[in-house]
Amino acid sequence: MLKVTIGALVLVAAFVALGVWQVQRLAWKTELIAQVEGRIHAAPTAAPGPGRWPTITREADQYRQVFVRGRYMHDDEALVQAVSDLGAGFWVMTPMRTDQGFVVLVNRGFVPADRRKAEARAAGQVAGEQEVTGLLRITEPHGGFLRANEPAKDLWRSRDVQAIAASRRLGEVAPYFIDADATPNPGGWPRGGLTVVRFPNSHLAYALTWFGMALLTVVGWVVVVRHRGGDAR
Repeated sequence: MLKVTIGALVLVAAFVALGVWQVQRLAWKTELIAQVEGRIHAAPTAAPGPGRWPTITREADQYRQVFVRGRYMHDDEALVQAVSDLGAGFWVMTPMRTDQGFVVLVNRGFVPADRRKAEARAAGQVAGEQEVTGLLRITEPHGGFLRANEPAKDLWRSRDVQAIAASRRLGEVAPYFIDADATPNPGGWPRGGLTVVRFPNSHLAYALTWFGMALLTVVGWVVVVRHRGGDAR
């Protein structure tokens, strides 16, 4: 009986600890969602220059509204495989030489497979100085789910800023990219403004599950104690 009690206590302690951890995660996720909502709807600010790069973090800067001015380097664009609300296709990642002197990758938006080649969307290959407003996004290194980027073949499954910059020999670039907003491009392509901001938040359900497991363990222990007590009588 002592072993059963000790085992039950260990399980209850473990389940309660996991439940408390999920409650803490819930508080963190709720705060994160509130912060991101605030950034998305805030007025855009200038994209961070080199002096700010070392301090940029996913927690503090992801989805911040920013703007930048400069000239696109269309010859160095990279196409990243994508699935959007418009179907399967590619993100058009184009370096921009900003008027501040640094280079930043801009996700100009989505194109379907039949618009993959630049000549199929020539009107959108705008020249001269441009201004872009959008969301600051943190680099996506290594590749997509179960599939790595293949720079040697120019096959991209994620928006890996450093790898794309290296393949284009761009030198030092901003450690983030910008998802352009829905401002139309000439000719209609690329199509911006398709960023999906979604944070799964199931921590409350997880917490209730773990606390429920703790309660069931206690109920099970009571049943065992009563059953053994009945056997003894």
